[in-house]
Amino acid sequence: MNPMPPLHSLLLLSALCFLLLRPLAATDGAADPLYTDCVEQCEKSGCVGDRCFQHCKFSSDGKPIDGPWYMHEPLYLRWKQWDCRTDCRYHCMLSREEERTKHGAQPVKYHGKWPFKRVSGIQEPVAVALSALNLAIQFHGWVSFFILMYYNFPSRPDKKTYYEYTGLWHIYGVLSMNSCLWSAVFHSRHVELTEKLDCSFAVALLGYTLILSILRAFNVKDEATRVMISAPLIAFVITHILYLNFYEFSYGWNMIVCVTISVCQLLIWAIWAGVSGHPSRWKIFVVGAGQGLAMVLQTFDFPPYKGYVDAHALWHATTIPLAFLWWSFIRDDAEFRISYHLKKVK
Repeated sequence: MNPMPPLHSLLLLSALCFLLLRPLAATDGAADPLYTDCVEQCEKSGCVGDRCFQHCKFSSDGKPIDGPWYMHEPLYLRWKQWDCRTDCRYHCMLSREEERTKHGAQPVKYHGKWPFKRVSGIQEPVAVALSALNLAIQFHGWVSFFILMYYNFPSRPDKKTYYEYTGLWHIYGVLSMNSCLWSAVFHSRHVELTEKLDCSFAVALLGYTLILSILRAFNVKDEATRVMISAPLIAFVITHILYLNFYEFSYGWNMIVCVTISVCQLLIWAIWAGVSGHPSRWKIFVVGAGQGLAMVLQTFDFPPYKGYVDAHALWHATTIPLAFLWWSFIRDDAEFRISYHLKKVK
C-alpha cells in the first residue's frame, strides 16, 4: 500500500486545523475590574496582600528609593528587569486566579498570556527546560555529524568530504541551536525584544529547511544553481522578518507563513522519500508524521496545568525525539552518499 496519501492528508489537515483553530483565544483577564484595581493599588502601595516589592517604593520625586530596583536583585535575575508594574501584574494575576479557582471558574489569559507560575524569576520554566534540552539534542546531533564526516570517513584529495551536503547541514545545525537558544530566552522572559528575536530566528530556520529540502530532494550540486534556487527564498524570509520587526508584528500572518513553509518542506521530503527508495526513508515518514501531529497540538491552546505545562510546552517536548531521529537520518544519508562515491572511486 502506498504510504504517501495518508501522510499528505495528515499534514494538510494539520495545517488547516492550525490556521482555523489558532485564532480562538480565551477572554483576556486584564479587562477584569478586580484585576485592574489590584494592579492600580499595587503600583501605589507597592504591595499585593502581604507581599510588598522593594522596587515599588518611590520617593517624592518619583524615583525608586535606594537606587534602581534591579541592583537589589541577585545577579542572575538582573537581566530580566522585573519592574514594579510587571511584578504587580504577576501577583495580582495569581491572586485573581486563586479567587477564580475557588469559584470553579476556568483560567483566562492576562495581556494575551496564560497565567504561568514563575520559578526563580523564569516565566515558563518547563518550556525553558525543554528548549534547553532540544538545544542539547541539536548540539549532540551536529557534533556526531561532524565527527562522522571528518573522522570516520576519508576525505577527497582536495580535503573536502565526499558528502555533497556537508556544509549545508553544518549551517542547519547552527541555525537550529540558535533557534533553541532564543526560544529558551523568550520563554524565560516575555518582552517585545525577546519575542521578536525568537520569532525571527524560528522563521529563518524554517526558511532554510525549505531551501535544504529542495536542494537535497532534487540533488542540486552545482553552486550556481544552489544560489539561484536559494536567493528568492532568502529574499522572502528576510523581507518577512523585516516586516515583523519594523512594520507590524502580526502573529496571525506569521503563523500562516510558518505553516505554509512547514507543510511545503514536509511534503517535499515525503515525496522524495517515497520515490527515491532511500534506505532510511522510514525516518523521514516518522519525523514528517510527528511534526504534523505536533502542529495539530499547537491548536489546543489550553491553560497551563498547575501553572507550568501548556500545549506549547508539550509541542517543545515532541520536538526533542524528532530532532534526535532527524539527525540520525542526516548521518544515514551521509553514509549512504559517501558509500556510493567510494564505490565509484574503487
